[in-house]
Amino acid sequence: MARLSRGGRSGGRAGNARRSGPAIKQMDWGIPLNSDMPTTPLPPEGVEAMHDGAMRILEEIGIEFLNEEAALILKKAGCTLNDTNVRMDREFVMEKVALAPSQFKITPRNPDKEIIIGGGHMVFGNVSSPPNCSDLDRGRRPGDRAAFQDFLKFTQYFNCIHFAAGYPVEPLDIHASVRHLDCLYDKLTLTDKVTHGYCLGSERIEDAMEMVRIAAGLSDEEFAQSPRMYTNINSSSPLKHDWPMLDGLMRMTRRGQPTIVTPFTLAGAMAPITMAGAVMQSVAEALAAIVLVQCIRPGTPTVIGSFTSNVDMKTGAPAFGTPDYVRATQMAGQMARFYDLPLRSANANAANCPDSQSAWESMNSLWAAVTSGTNVVYHAAGWLEGGLCASYEKFIMDCETLQQMIAYMKPVPCSPDDLAFDAIKEVGPDGHFFGVQHTQDRYEKAFYNPFISDWSNFENWEDGGSVQTPQRANKIWKKILEEYEAPTIDEAIKEELADFVARRKSEGGAPTDF
Repeated sequence: MARLSRGGRSGGRAGNARRSGPAIKQMDWGIPLNSDMPTTPLPPEGVEAMHDGAMRILEEIGIEFLNEEAALILKKAGCTLNDTNVRMDREFVMEKVALAPSQFKITPRNPDKEIIIGGGHMVFGNVSSPPNCSDLDRGRRPGDRAAFQDFLKFTQYFNCIHFAAGYPVEPLDIHASVRHLDCLYDKLTLTDKVTHGYCLGSERIEDAMEMVRIAAGLSDEEFAQSPRMYTNINSSSPLKHDWPMLDGLMRMTRRGQPTIVTPFTLAGAMAPITMAGAVMQSVAEALAAIVLVQCIRPGTPTVIGSFTSNVDMKTGAPAFGTPDYVRATQMAGQMARFYDLPLRSANANAANCPDSQSAWESMNSLWAAVTSGTNVVYHAAGWLEGGLCASYEKFIMDCETLQQMIAYMKPVPCSPDDLAFDAIKEVGPDGHFFGVQHTQDRYEKAFYNPFISDWSNFENWEDGGSVQTPQRANKIWKKILEEYEAPTIDEAIKEELADFVARRKSEGGAPTDF
């Protein structure tokens, strides 16, 4: 029988074993279920006041819909249209929002990687859209396709990452007219998880839907029957939705694919300086687009997003992972539950390197997600510089934190065996629990075991080279890339994808402004 042991210099704590084999021992794939009661900073009357204020924005001020087709759809449904300004009454809003499901599934080309959105379920996606990337060896640099592919491999490798969100770094070495084609090809062949398409012009989102359909081996009818991918749109705060985002939302909706609507409301800049006012404005902006979805195709899944934070009032720079950000996310959670909609938030920080600031701001952001009842966590791994940089080391560090959050959310069993009365009786007041059978039977799996933390004592840590967390993460990501294996895909489907990419490139891809 294996026994507990102690070691290390001078009887200190045992150092981490020198690993051979896999880069890390990670959690199995699974969709976490958060059973905690959400934190509620707003009293019931505060929720009602915020709802009333959001409705007044929609009724009295209106939202600019800078897309004529979208504006006319809302006018036909009964809204008031004045040029591009759309106003809608609260009864109409509540009737339409009620059509959106509170929970739904998205099934990628590998059905074993299906995810659940809503209820107490919580899913995590990779960092999205930074133009730069960094690692300890090569420093900070513009994103390219090689780095883009590396981050996709991390996304596929980690079981705590449930979906492949937007581009984990922009591959700036690919021309913008065809970038989406190469990126979607890489996402659909290097990963088999739920993927995302950008609403950046009609061609890009149509190509994305077609490529996801091809990758899953579906007919047009089968693709439109249930969610197979998703998109995320942002309002142009304050109080605007722009043309390309609305165009993509409408195209996705007509084919039954879900949209996450996420206003980017920075308190003191694009929203009131008070967090309650900023959240209220965000709710109004999001509901306006959700109403449009339900006018086009009632019952289409839609997620309300929260990305409300404050700015540094000395410089105007965005701040993330602050106490204000935490409270704003928790308030957004209350409002999402009021409207019975799934909620999206983010793991954000404003640090410039994978240091202590990046860790505590990310922990605050993730704790905000857990305590708010968030269902979809964007940018869950790899984000730095307020979203301007994707970090190799930070991706690894974040996945450690995600695994710890998932371990925290596991149910706590309370059977007679778990209560361990007999073990307590056996040990009594003068013994210890190391040697009793109850401990021996359970110690290997009793507690969460981190893959990046170093629990050795100071002397052992110093003897090992005084390696700090970013350096340990650096070694891990290199080994992960060595170990990475692409998920299986039918060769005929892969060839069809490649042919589609080649054809669309020959047609010019998507128009650009340059």
